[in-house]
Amino acid sequence: MEGYGEKSYFETSALSVGYNGLALIEDINFALGRGRILTLIGPNGSGKSTILKTLSRQIARIRGGAAVDGSDLFSMSAKELAKKQAVVLTDRVRPELYTVREIVSLGRYPYTDMMGRLTVEDSRIVEHCLELVNIKPIEHREFVTLSDGQKQRAILARALAQQPELLILDEPTAFLDIKHKLELLSILRRLARETELTVIMSLHEIDLALKASDLILCVKGDRAAAFGTPEEVLQKLPIAELYGLEKGCYNSELGSVELERPQGEAKVFVIAGGGYGIPHYRRLQRLRVPFASGILFENDVDAAVAKSLAESAVLSPAFEPVSESTLDEARRVLLRCESVIDAGTPAGSFNEKNGSLLALAREKGLLNGKYE
Repeated sequence: MEGYGEKSYFETSALSVGYNGLALIEDINFALGRGRILTLIGPNGSGKSTILKTLSRQIARIRGGAAVDGSDLFSMSAKELAKKQAVVLTDRVRPELYTVREIVSLGRYPYTDMMGRLTVEDSRIVEHCLELVNIKPIEHREFVTLSDGQKQRAILARALAQQPELLILDEPTAFLDIKHKLELLSILRRLARETELTVIMSLHEIDLALKASDLILCVKGDRAAAFGTPEEVLQKLPIAELYGLEKGCYNSELGSVELERPQGEAKVFVIAGGGYGIPHYRRLQRLRVPFASGILFENDVDAAVAKSLAESAVLSPAFEPVSESTLDEARRVLLRCESVIDAGTPAGSFNEKNGSLLALAREKGLLNGKYE
């Protein structure tokens, strides 16, 4: 099976995974080329870790196959596999008295002699991996004294020291703050591009998964629900459907989640545009005050958020002056609200009709900017 116009490096064929002979997820089929990042997404307990543990041979497959660079994954010797594949799991590693450099050096053991001795070349590779993930300055510190971000980079360096062609990671960002999440994913993207490292991982952060990955595999129920590029997957299976969202939604235009919109008829009308409205939308949402907004061009960032959070949003086609009929609709919506907020959007030739809304709000005594 070929993966998206390129030669397949890793692929599965009708693979079923589970425990004790019982298949939990069946007929998993995907293929990806060298230097590609595939991310598994799906609800907690959907089986992402089970798939990764099967691909890393931590647990036995139920049936089906998988191949690495044309070789059967499940018939390779442990030593052969260790030279092809490295694994980083979610379990917190707690080695006693090991330094960072010693931890990273463990990655060279598939290549050492029976005594486990490192050669000059092994040491050079360890040095390179320390520099690659930016932990060379702390190489002599004990591993247990590191922050979670530093520990994760050390474990990643250990995996890279194996010089794998395939890297499998189970929720590698699980214990990291946003700074270290971005650092880790940036390192993986750079390695995929520069060294053709193929990466298969799972992530809970949907926005990061869609931005960092070449391919996405959605896991839901007893099957892989969708596979493809992030853009293709969003069309095949909306995030709200994948996760069964009932409170809030996923904003595909911005690649972010939104909390549940306030319920009821709009009490506040926000005259906005150009991103000026979003801080007001979020505050109104936190206060649980239902609101409306307009007049917004359809390609406006305010429109993307208002469609998720506002009781109604008065929209106008992009790149065209606002029509009289759209202005009339905005007036009707504004006049059924108790107050009006001017978000401060600069006036231009295309959005000049928002000036009419401001004048109407002043005339009716509604322009007080109150949230309550």
